[in-house]
Amino acid sequence: MQNQAESMETTTRCIHHSTDFEVHRNWLAITHSLPISQWYYEATSEWTLDYPPFFAWFEYALSHVAKYFDQEMLNVRNLNYSSSRTLLFQRFSVIFTDALFVYAVHECCKCIDGKKAGKELTEKPKFILSVLLLWNFGLLIVDHIHFQYNGFLSGLMLLSIARFFQKRHMEGAFLFAVLLHFKHIYLYVAPAYGVYLLRSYCFTANKPDGSIRWNSFSFVRLISLGLIVFLVSALSLGPFLALNQLPQVFSRLFPFKRGLCHAYWAPNFWALYSALDKVLSVIGLELKLLDPNKIPKASMTSGLVQQFQHTVLPSVTPLATFICTLIAMLPSVFCLWFKPQGPRGFLRCLILCALSSFMFGWHVHEKAILLAVLPMSLLSVGKAVDASIFLILTTTGHYSLFPLLFTAPELPIKIVLMLLFTTYSISSLKTLFRKEKPLFNWMETFYLLGLGPLEVFCEFVFPFTSWNLKYPFIPLLLTSVYCAVGITYAWLKLYVSVLTDPPVGKTKKQ
Repeated sequence: MQNQAESMETTTRCIHHSTDFEVHRNWLAITHSLPISQWYYEATSEWTLDYPPFFAWFEYALSHVAKYFDQEMLNVRNLNYSSSRTLLFQRFSVIFTDALFVYAVHECCKCIDGKKAGKELTEKPKFILSVLLLWNFGLLIVDHIHFQYNGFLSGLMLLSIARFFQKRHMEGAFLFAVLLHFKHIYLYVAPAYGVYLLRSYCFTANKPDGSIRWNSFSFVRLISLGLIVFLVSALSLGPFLALNQLPQVFSRLFPFKRGLCHAYWAPNFWALYSALDKVLSVIGLELKLLDPNKIPKASMTSGLVQQFQHTVLPSVTPLATFICTLIAMLPSVFCLWFKPQGPRGFLRCLILCALSSFMFGWHVHEKAILLAVLPMSLLSVGKAVDASIFLILTTTGHYSLFPLLFTAPELPIKIVLMLLFTTYSISSLKTLFRKEKPLFNWMETFYLLGLGPLEVFCEFVFPFTSWNLKYPFIPLLLTSVYCAVGITYAWLKLYVSVLTDPPVGKTKKQ
């Protein structure tokens, strides 16, 4: 037994661990060993607590189980502490909390129309959707290899979406309010929730042409929704309001001193913008149009996350990204109000809000693409055009997560897992919509097949070139830029679909 324990210890230490292990271990230690008044001030580790209070209480609850595995992990001073029992607890905590995600998938599958159901179980939309969600490649590597709790949080979001399909609007609103106080990144999709609840719940009837019947507005329903938001917010922020610490909490939640792009550029508009700036700066230096001494020393591809000044193009501020994000969201929000399409229209608006914030947000993490990929799975089994958009978005978005797993042992794992998921996604959706036109045109097929040569170059060719030492950022830059093109295309294609779809006619309101 002792030899087995020593072997396990050695094996665990040899496996690469992401920084998120230490992030969440530190949060366990903070919430377990310090009073609540110090949670958002503690800064012994660089990985300070920067999630909303509900997540802090979630860590607090987990810490009371963690102490039975290894008490040392709960010491704030034990920076970068790791042990086999600590890692075992962290892994199992993700698996255990994924139970909520499994339940949410079950509820979402109940909302799917079974008209296209084939004779075989594997051809039924509900079965396909359950596989697309439960075995989602991105969620698997981010949570169970890289390490985070996105499955638990995504479960709350999917469950709230399912409640809207089931006409249980109050429950859906409550779940989303709770979700916001677990992780504030979901503010990105708040406009879709707010407009949909106002349009389809507070207004109780439509005219025959689908427009609002203004005299059907229910103040009781509006007050009920407001009360839910108030009570959830009071429960979350109340203790910190009493301690006069709200400014400190918000300063942790919204750290605008970080740079425009994450250490690895998320594949969005700013990746394309920054890449163009980098190309122009190189050309400018070669043609001696730029003074090398006046070029900022900080490199956005060096892993730094502080504010960054572009060389040729105008530098981008947090306010500029906010305005761009707002402008990008507005058409989808207007469609949700003026062209109501029920819960399906809400879901499409939610995805567009998620993608718009991913495309134009400040300091976006590459993992945020899951905020759009997972709900898009629900649409993929409904219409062929949505299935096409889903496959482009999910394949490109999942490939953009490859840099998260960068060690040699992880290379075959991520390639095999992605090939399995992508092959199933394409084959199952092609079978589901086999009576309709092909899901991809020649241009889309060519682009998706291009991911193969890109991976070969980045992993097997570039490391052996002379550029590897001089330009080590090139694989990340190419991955980010190539994937940004695909995600931008999927975003635009979904927008065209939403803008051109006719509004639903007369609809009965619950």
